[in-house]
Amino acid sequence: MPASQPSEQEAPPRPRLRLGIGAAVTLGLVVLSAAVGWGILRGQSTPVDAISLKGGSSTSAPADGNGGLYVHVLGEVEHPGLYILEADARLVDALAAAGGTREDADLQAVNLARALTDGEQIIVPAKGAASGGAAGATAPSAIGADGKVDLNAATQDDLETLPRIGPALAQRILDWREENGRFRAVDDLLAVPGIGDKLLAGMRDKVRV
Repeated sequence: MPASQPSEQEAPPRPRLRLGIGAAVTLGLVVLSAAVGWGILRGQSTPVDAISLKGGSSTSAPADGNGGLYVHVLGEVEHPGLYILEADARLVDALAAAGGTREDADLQAVNLARALTDGEQIIVPAKGAASGGAAGATAPSAIGADGKVDLNAATQDDLETLPRIGPALAQRILDWREENGRFRAVDDLLAVPGIGDKLLAGMRDKVRV
């Protein structure tokens, strides 16, 4: 008798997927980009209020109803300012609320996953800059061992130690930093209303950026 034929034809073996080193690296970058993108989207979707520093005020509270966190974001971000975030917000949320980071922001100097605390100041440094304001960490003194005042970390009291800088002018310097981000050069002080060449010359050797 003729041998019986199989009722079904055997399926051909499936080809094995082989990833070279280059393909594996590319896949890893795609996964990392997706993770970073999710973090940014999470931050953008977090209910947030911005507080005007020129006499305005917030008109609505965060969705959690408990007052949220007040955080002050400075440095290499698109929109430095004071923001209200959800109580469980992380540093990535604060940066997203401030419009994201600028191209020269040093993200290796900050921990995007760190939980925030109420009332803290976050300073995102530029690449290559001294870490004078690591985000959320205890900030070092704005007055260095050389006696110079760091314009990007100085408080109003620090600024008032400078020659001919009183409370009003110190506040203008802080306002300029708030609106424009970090000082990139000592000469940027000339953009502050009330500071001219003569005043700057008198304190040039007492400040740094």
